Amino acid sequence: MSTATVSGPDIDSDPDHLRLRGRTLPRWAPLAVAAGAVVVSLLIYLLTPVDSEIQIVLMAALGFVVATTVVSTVVEGGRRARDRFATTLVYTAFLLALIPLVAVLVSVISKGAGRLDAGFFTHSMNGIGARDVGGGIYHAIIGTVEQVLLASVLAVPFGLLVAIYLVEYGRGRISRVISFFVDVLTGLPSIIAGLFVLAFWVLALDQGFSGFAGALALAVLMIPTVVRSAEEMLKLVPNELREAGYALGVPQWRTILRVVVPTALPGIVTGVMLAVARVAGETAPVLLTVFGTNLINSNPFSGEQSSLPLYIYSQAGQPQKFAVDRAWAAALVLIIIMVLNLAARLFAGRNRLK
Repeated sequence: MSTATVSGPDIDSDPDHLRLRGRTLPRWAPLAVAAGAVVVSLLIYLLTPVDSEIQIVLMAALGFVVATTVVSTVVEGGRRARDRFATTLVYTAFLLALIPLVAVLVSVISKGAGRLDAGFFTHSMNGIGARDVGGGIYHAIIGTVEQVLLASVLAVPFGLLVAIYLVEYGRGRISRVISFFVDVLTGLPSIIAGLFVLAFWVLALDQGFSGFAGALALAVLMIPTVVRSAEEMLKLVPNELREAGYALGVPQWRTILRVVVPTALPGIVTGVMLAVARVAGETAPVLLTVFGTNLINSNPFSGEQSSLPLYIYSQAGQPQKFAVDRAWAAALVLIIIMVLNLAARLFAGRNRLK
């Protein structure tokens, strides 16, 4: 006997025949709702006394969230509408948070790009007054590079050793005390670090203002970031890797050095870059410990130095237009350095051997 398989043409061709998925909004629907919210907000801006751009943006965002939820409720039902409401709210909040960042970037680029030239990078402020057109950031770049490098040399090894101790060896009261002080340092205002180095190194020990004094203050700010980031990366290393090393008779310190740290190295490098990015733009500790100068000083252990944040602070505080233009250009240089560091990190992570 032969059996015949009966299949309806609609069952095979229509995956939603049994209504297992339910109705969903088309992909263009959120874009259409967003366009409608923007149009309504612009009409309100043109036809009513409301003249604040911030209020218009907030009204457009609120209208988008409400309209998307209502349309989703009608078409998709209550459960999917609640899910879409949460998703829409998260994306809208993210876009609203990006607006100040984009506004700052646009403002810095538009006001600082015109002053960038070869002379701006190769000249210092020696003999240049606030009303003079010339001048550059060569001395500030030297100071920033030397101070950040010294701070990294002091903070990165120390922070990494502390993180290794907390993850691999730390038990009991000592570990809790160290974690407590790391948390305290995480929320430490930058000016407190500068005041500490000023009181201890500059005044009590009479070492004077120098780039090294600024590096000490920056190192204090770098340590908690390095410790916390390295600690979290080390915790992500599977315990099986450690146990495999112990089973082979490898000492714990060698297992940490050869297995655990290399496995967590990409995340540790990212944490170090975050710490460097934080201290590279600090002004208060540098102002209290480095003091600033218009001359080129390549020796961070003797005499006053300058730095890019200190240069921006000093130039922006002067009323002359040329000085303010130099401050905007120096701020743009800091942003370019940040973008280059981010691009280098992404490129290194994408091309890392696996």
